Parts: sequence; C-alpha cells; structure tokens
Amino acid sequence: MARVLVVEDDQFVRSALIRHLTEASHTVRSVGTALEALREVAHVGFDVVILDLGLPDLDGAEALKMLRGITDVPVIIATARDDEAEIVRLLNDGADDYLTKPFSVEHLSARMAAVLRRSRATATGAEPPSRVIRVGGLSIDPLRRQAELDGLPLDLTRREFDLLAFLAGRPGVVVARKELLAEVWQQSYGDDQTIDVHLSWLRRKLGETAASPRYLHTLRGVGVKLEPPR
Repeated sequence: MARVLVVEDDQFVRSALIRHLTEASHTVRSVGTALEALREVAHVGFDVVILDLGLPDLDGAEALKMLRGITDVPVIIATARDDEAEIVRLLNDGADDYLTKPFSVEHLSARMAAVLRRSRATATGAEPPSRVIRVGGLSIDPLRRQAELDGLPLDLTRREFDLLAFLAGRPGVVVARKELLAEVWQQSYGDDQTIDVHLSWLRRKLGETAASPRYLHTLRGVGVKLEPPR
C-alpha cells in the first residue's frame, strides 16, 4: 500500500478522500495549504501526492513547480478547472496525471494505481536496457536517462523521456495510442489528450511541429512513429 499526501483545503472533499484512501489500506496524511504540503514532502517520504489547485495560500500550479524543485514524488492534480492550456502547463511542469472534479473514488483509485506502478517499476527496477539508442541525430541512453539531439543535451521531463525512448526503441514502427498508454503510462485506458500534450512538447524540444515533422510522425487514426529525417 502507499503513503499518500492529500493537499486539499475543502474539508468535505478532504475528509472523503482520507476515508476512501484509508479504507483502501493506504497511509494518509493531509494538509490544507501549499506551504504545509512543501514542509510535509521535505520531511516525510510519500509515494504519491494528490494536489488540489485552489489552495488558499498559493495556487496549486505554483506549488507543483516548488514540489518539483525538491522531489520526484508522483503528483496527481485534482482540479475543477478543465482549461486545455492549463492542463498542458501542468503536465509540462511535472504533473504525472490529473483528474477533473467531480471524480469518482474508483477513477482516483485507477489513476493512483497506474502512477504507483510506474513509480515502483522505476525504483525497483525494471531497469531499461543499457545500450544507447541512436536514430538519426538522436542519441538516447535509457540507463542514464539522458538524451541528445545533434550532440546537444535535451531537457526532457520524465514522461517526455519515457515516450521518446519507447518510440526510439522501435524506429520506423507505427505504435498505436493504446500501446503507448499501456507501455509508457501503464494504463489500460485513458484520454488521447494526454498523449497529444506530451507529443506536442516533445516535438517542440526536437525543433519540429506536427505540420512539419522531422522525427515524430502521427498517422491519424493509427498511431505514432519515430524515424530519422530523410
């Protein structure tokens, strides 16, 4: 079971989350402000953080950036906001997943389980292959989690790196979105928007766009492939 930090200022929602997670045998601590959350994470080891955005002292998006400065603990955003641009920013700033309120406890449980599987697989190791993958000007070292493009390092988030490494390990092969969700996100279902967001940011860092791709090519209704520029 997991050690969970719930960051939520609404007492009703907070109590419901604590009750549900405790009944599922998780160890739960809870706070109502961003500063309390930062103090907790700095002194206690958690497996996952459930972070509300509408906090009284600091917006949750800013709290996420501060959390990412001190820890790699998986963070699931719980928000009533459904603005696509904001969701993109949150994912790019290091959120591992997000849920739009209201959500069911079953949905939260499924998302938590997926995030924890990914986190524990990395920690306990299912280590990636040690060989360096090269596709055109891309060089990817899964073991060191480093990537370069034309000899220059790429500054990738954890999920961007996982996505790039998975596709680069299958150069020229069209990978279905369902397979990406299963292998990169370790989810049997999910929103295609999650994949699109990460592909968009990855393309930007590779110096390309969906309209003018170099490495990443989307085949509408089929999937995605990575291949060297021609």
